[in-house]
Parts: sequence; structure tokens; C-alpha cells
Amino acid sequence: MSFEEVQKCAEFIRSQHAGEMPKVAMVLGSGLNSLADAMEDATVLSYADLEGFPKPTVEGHAGRMLIGALGGKPVICMQGRAHAYEGHPAETLAFSTRVLWALGVEVLVLTNAAGSLREEAGPGSLMAITDHINFSGINPLVGINDDRFGPRFPDVSEAWDRKLTKKLQACAEELGITLHSGVYLMAKGPNFETPAEIRAFRTWGADAVGMSTVPECLVARHCGIKVVGVSSITNLAAGMQGELTHHETMEYGAIAAVNLEKLLRAFLAKAS
Repeated sequence: MSFEEVQKCAEFIRSQHAGEMPKVAMVLGSGLNSLADAMEDATVLSYADLEGFPKPTVEGHAGRMLIGALGGKPVICMQGRAHAYEGHPAETLAFSTRVLWALGVEVLVLTNAAGSLREEAGPGSLMAITDHINFSGINPLVGINDDRFGPRFPDVSEAWDRKLTKKLQACAEELGITLHSGVYLMAKGPNFETPAEIRAFRTWGADAVGMSTVPECLVARHCGIKVVGVSSITNLAAGMQGELTHHETMEYGAIAAVNLEKLLRAFLAKAS
């Protein structure tokens, strides 16, 4: 997607929203849509009406952009995301994040559903993402680089902003919410991982595994947007429990969403 296409989509969004654009945006993953439903005075745009936006096809991903406020704090909520396993090319996954950048977003909060590689961080818990491992085989920055978005070789030694992560952890402590922290590994999917893969990932230092989030982080950092992230732990990874299902992802995602909504509201109050 070209710079001009990104700007065209951003201009359309501005034409649909009367107020100023928020500086903070949140991407809500599987089972995490309740936060968007609580937004105040929201302008609601379907991804289907946003030219260039990839359309999510997975249950639990509504495919809407909401521009409004939470607790009086301005925010853009992306209700659902597209995934590489749905067949979207890697460069397509960059589009929505670049549109957020074109709208003036400075902080991007990424959430997802993930499997835990740590027994103590079980289903229904939350984990702050401190770093990531890209095992997906895809990178949305591959191809001809447009310097208007960012440099050819972006530095991601601090892909996940340390100051924002500390602020998130402070919010959790104030609320009495247990917030684990660790490294998120992205696999392409759509199958869940094998027990052998999970054993390998654990030796690499991974703490949670999922099928999203890393492309958005890479694109955001390329554009200069600061990134902070939280995984909702929906299951223990393969080999650590019985059969894995997407229904379980939705069920435990909803349980984790209760604390995640409180946490994100508190974080938004400090970040905006």
C-alpha cells in the first residue's frame, strides 16, 4: 500500500469524525471487544468502509474503528485485526497501523490472546509484553522502503517502550491486578503449536505465544509510534494441558477482559 493510499484513507476518516483525533490508539484482540462497547460518543467506522483496510474473518474480531473516549480520555479503538493466517499479504497487515500514524497517533496499545509457557501465568491472567520473537516468517516492512514512513533499517532494540510498560505495571499495582511480564513469540498459525515447538520456544526465552501483534509493533516502530502491549492468557501452551480450541480462547479472553478493561482505562488516564 502506497503513502498516498494511506493518506487518502486517513483523510476519509477525518471527514467522518467531527472532533480532534486522539493521540492514543488501542488494538483489541480475540475476546477483548467489551472495552470498545464502553466507549463514549464514538464515531464508528466499519473496516469494510475503509479503503485498503484488511477485513478480519475470525470470530471475536468485529472489524470496526471507534473514535471517541473512555473515562473522558480520547482514544481510537480498533475492534479486531486481520491475521497473516487468513491469507493477507504481510504488507497488507501494515496498512491500518500506518493509517493510525497518518491520523497523528503517538502511542499504540496492542492486546492479544496468547498461550502461556509458564505454569504460574495461567488462563485468565495478563502479561505485559517486554519484548518479542518473530517466528512467523513474515515481516510487513519487506519490500521497497518509503522513507516518508520510516528508515530502511529501523532499530527495534526497544520495540516495546520501557517507560510505558512501567506505567502499565504501576497501574496494575494500584488496581491490585497481577500483571505478569515476559517475551511474546509470534507464530503464523492457524494451527496451534506442537509440544516440541513449545519446548523449543521456552529454551529461546519465550513466555507466551500467539498469532498476531508483532507486525503491528514493527510497523508502528518504523513510523515512530511508541508501543506497549498486553497479552490475555487464554490457555497453557501445547503439551502443558489438554486439547486447545478457539472456543477456549474466547472463554478465557472474556475472563481476562474484566481486569484488562480496568487496566487499560487506568493506563489511558495516565498516558493521554
